Amino acid sequence: MEEKKLSVIATSLIALSIVLAAAILGSAYKYKFVSEETISTTGLSEKEFSSDLVLWSAKFKTTSMNRKEAFDALKNDANKIKQYLLSKGIKENEIVFTAINVEELTKTEKHYSANGEYNEYSQFAGYELTQKFEIESKSLNIIEKTSREITELLESGVDINSFEPRYYYTKLEDLKIELIANATENATARAKNIAGKGNSHLGTLKNATMGVFQITGKNTSEEYSWGGVYNTTDRNKKASITVKLEFGIN
Repeated sequence: MEEKKLSVIATSLIALSIVLAAAILGSAYKYKFVSEETISTTGLSEKEFSSDLVLWSAKFKTTSMNRKEAFDALKNDANKIKQYLLSKGIKENEIVFTAINVEELTKTEKHYSANGEYNEYSQFAGYELTQKFEIESKSLNIIEKTSREITELLESGVDINSFEPRYYYTKLEDLKIELIANATENATARAKNIAGKGNSHLGTLKNATMGVFQITGKNTSEEYSWGGVYNTTDRNKKASITVKLEFGIN
């Protein structure tokens, strides 16, 4: 009789252990399930703006069989260019002339001998001197106009080649901060809306990831790049950024 009672007690304890273990596992699973419930949203912020700084450069050159004559001619052209730029309203401290590059030119001579043999040899063809000027200015209208009209110097014998102006924005960091804040606010509003539609409450922020900062030309079909686009050819631009947020929900 005593052995039978012990057997019943042992069986009861085993059964109770199984029930408690199931309850504990169930609670753990429920806790894990709830803790992993999240909402992920992506916020976008865009803003159009105008550049406030322009960089412009042009290259000019001269050639001569005599090195000193070539140097003197290039120096004379540099003075013509400088006076031309000043007459257009460009400030003297905005104009920077780079170092002169000197290259010896050669030409290939072809020669056929009396017996029909063909030979080639190089012959000195003179010196080519090249120089460039660079301008950094906030007078965008003046630079734009001058860059289009600089070929007027060709009429005075200056061999010049102008490059396209490049446009920049000096308050880019402030713009980035503003866009990040707006994108974050946009993503948070989306998450709150989703949680509300699901009869839940938005919990704490678990993770935040910022996308690539993109600057494209305004009203252009320029495509985004995974490494980020930084348009310098257009004066008027559009900046954009995305922010991805992950929230817990209650």
